[in-house]
Amino acid sequence: MFADSAKIYLRSGKGGDGCVSFRREAHVAAGGPDGGDGGKGGDVIFEVDEGLNTLGDFRFKRKYCASDGESGSKKCCSGKNGEDLIIKVPEGTIIKETETGKVITDMSHENRREVILRGGRGGKGNQHYATPTMQVPKYAQPGQKAVELNVTLELKVIADVGLVGFPNVGKSTLLSRVTNAKPKIANYHFTTLNPNLGVVDLEGADGFVIADIPGLIEGASEGIGLGHEFLKHIERTKVIIHLVDAASTEGRDPVEDIEKINHELASYNEGLLLKPQVIAANKIDVLYGEEEEEAINKIKEAFESKGIKVFPISGVSGKGIKELLYHVSDVLKTVDDSPIIFEKEYFPEENIVMDEPYTVEFDEVENVYVVEGPRIEKMLGYTNIDTEKGFEFFQRFLKENGILDQLEELGIEEGDSVRMYGLEFDYYK
Repeated sequence: MFADSAKIYLRSGKGGDGCVSFRREAHVAAGGPDGGDGGKGGDVIFEVDEGLNTLGDFRFKRKYCASDGESGSKKCCSGKNGEDLIIKVPEGTIIKETETGKVITDMSHENRREVILRGGRGGKGNQHYATPTMQVPKYAQPGQKAVELNVTLELKVIADVGLVGFPNVGKSTLLSRVTNAKPKIANYHFTTLNPNLGVVDLEGADGFVIADIPGLIEGASEGIGLGHEFLKHIERTKVIIHLVDAASTEGRDPVEDIEKINHELASYNEGLLLKPQVIAANKIDVLYGEEEEEAINKIKEAFESKGIKVFPISGVSGKGIKELLYHVSDVLKTVDDSPIIFEKEYFPEENIVMDEPYTVEFDEVENVYVVEGPRIEKMLGYTNIDTEKGFEFFQRFLKENGILDQLEELGIEEGDSVRMYGLEFDYYK
């Protein structure tokens, strides 16, 4: 069964606790601390798998947890890092935070692998806390907690052209004629219950990928029928082909059909109406002479004045299809050819640390500005600033939390040093 959405629970690995231990060898007169560090918890990673085309696997498993890091042990032995959890998804999968519906990431095009949740940092063993005045530290740092997140996966097909229309207007027949796709075809409504993709090859022109979006009905944008399940697949397409029953074989008016579908598109996402549209007036093989001319002229009068070109075609005989496809190929050349990617709106790291306190102070003895506190420690523990995305988040964190403003209030100047636990850097605007 085709599945294009799923809700799952994610949890990264907890960091292992640091160990409190002391040397006990008989030949060591005053054994010091030798507690090892805890291991890092496993990350939760999403990865594109070219062999997948559905989210069906997530119907059977809803909970995904990375391994915890092991605790440290005596003799300065560090705990083992937890194993990362890699979750395979088909290309085109969008990962959203369930409660807000905001996009965490879009697994498409160049984005083939992304860490969604980072495992907790392992706690330091008591060997790190020995000082001249505290030679027997009985404290070790606990590992950072695991991070939990409920996400919604949505698969939006990646196609250049979306083929839309009411049920039983001939979309599957057209797709099977112009591509190598083999959709199920029968003379009853909702034969197609999942999007079908096919590649259109054109001699002397650029080919394109076309998606047969299952039949829409009135109220689809409100979730009636299977509306929401289908409408989301149109969002990545660049051109929309309206396929209508020009012969009104089921008693419906083709002009009203197009207007109703455009209303549903606009209700779901107004941006969909900004995409170029083409009308394929199908089933002209059952019309004759003046009857055919009258039916086509009615559609042209309603839409060609709006810049929407109308092509009379027959999915059965093939008449007019070649002209339609070459026109669509030409239209695609006029639109932005950059891939449609959904921008990141939700940053799990930010929501982990927002409620924790922090301080910004100037250490006159060491002549350094010190930023510390649970919020800072957690942020550094969950953020890999060695990566481009991690460093961007680090910079945004400093700005949005008002840390840069507080440093400037304390009189910081360019070139001054700022320390955040194990990280030290020079300040520049």
